[in-house]
This record gives sequence, C-alpha cells and structure tokens, in this order.
Amino acid sequence: MDISQDTVFIPGATSGIGLALARRLQERGSTVIIGGRRQELLDRLAAEHGFGAVRIDTADPASIRTASEDVIHRWPDVNAVVLMAGIMVAEDWRSPAFLGTAERIVATNVLGPIRLIAAFIDHLRSRPGATIVTVSSGLASVPLRPTPTYNASKAFVHMLSESIRLQLAGTGVSVTEIVPPAVQTELMPGHAENPQAMPLDEFADEVVSLLETRPDDHEILVERVKFLRFAQARGEYDRVVDVLNATDPHARG
Repeated sequence: MDISQDTVFIPGATSGIGLALARRLQERGSTVIIGGRRQELLDRLAAEHGFGAVRIDTADPASIRTASEDVIHRWPDVNAVVLMAGIMVAEDWRSPAFLGTAERIVATNVLGPIRLIAAFIDHLRSRPGATIVTVSSGLASVPLRPTPTYNASKAFVHMLSESIRLQLAGTGVSVTEIVPPAVQTELMPGHAENPQAMPLDEFADEVVSLLETRPDDHEILVERVKFLRFAQARGEYDRVVDVLNATDPHARG
C-alpha cells in the first residue's frame, strides 16, 4: 500500500478509527472516499475535509452492491479498500436473548467484509498496487468476557486475511490486516473514557507511521496490541486473559 498516492475507499469512516485514518491518509497524499449510513454526516465530512463520500450500509447486501458500483464508476482509480465498518455489542449467552445481537454482529463484522471483498475484487485485480485492508482486533487473540460474538468475528477476520492472502498471491492484490487494541472511541459505551484504552490520535498516528515505513507488513501491530496478539506465543495466554478481564471496565458486572 502506497499511502502517498493510493485511492482508498473506507466504509465505516464517519467517526472513530475510520475517520482518524481517513484524515491522515488524505494528508499523506491519498485520495480518500468515506462510506457510512448517514447521508447528512457524509455530506458534512465531505465539505469539511474534501473527502469523496458514498452512502453504504455494510449489513445490507443491496447497499454494498450499489455503493461499490458507485465508487468504481466515480473513482475508477480506486485501488485500496479498508474494511473498517464494524459493531461491538455486549451479550449474555446465559440467556437465549443474545441471539439477535449475535446475528447482527455477524451480519456486519463477518458478512460485511466478505460481501465488500466480493464487490471489489475484480476491480482491484485490474488496478496496480491494489490492497485489501482488513481490521481485526487484539480480541481475536484474547477474549473479552462480555463480547463473545465480537471476539469471534475478529478472529474470523484474522483468519480470512491470512487465507485470502495466500489465494491472492500473484494477482497483484495484497492483504494488510490492521489489529487495534482497545482504542478510545465510541465503539461501545464508555470506550472513549476508558483509561485502559489507547488514545485515538496516538493509535492513528502509529498506524499511519507503520503503513509508511513498513508497507509490506502483513499485520499492522501498534505496540499496545502486542500484549494480546502474542500472548499465546509467549506462553502467557491464561494470564493475559485474566489481566484483560480484570482491567477492562466492560468485563465487570
């Protein structure tokens, strides 16, 4: 990925990590198209920052088809898609009431990336230096007790990234996985104020620095996420599970 000249579509970039990365990529020279569900917010961000903007609901297959066609038609040079959109919701599997929440998470976090890749893969294969950027989580490696389906969805994204990287070798399309730790955003209530989470600007700056200096890395790992990502490799998995679930406020109660 060459962030000094790529044309990048980021569905899920109207707030949080997505918006922070969109701004930094644009500052480095990328042409950035943001996607989101709220047209008025897209219009405001486009006016404020000069982004391209396309309405998309990544839980809706028809919306993905329409939006991808629009992006490819209006920005035919698009050669990178950042699969940023996702939701994180607490659930309690001790009661069958969890099912609706779990299905909604899977529709957004699992089926969303699959459908987006399917919508863009032919076009990306026709573009030089094309990149699929997935977004997993440190929770793909170590689980947070209140969010089992979210954890599992991010483990899926990690293994999907590893697998399609093998299949796409030699096609001209690379696969890069961004692996965030807990970051101070509104992904879940209280996240933005969580003192254990990484400040958003610090996270986004480190990610962009890694994309600039290590553009061929398969995983973009900020230092803060390595405690989770390599827990099993260090032989500390059980200890890290205990530490995570003792310190994260969402694991209480």
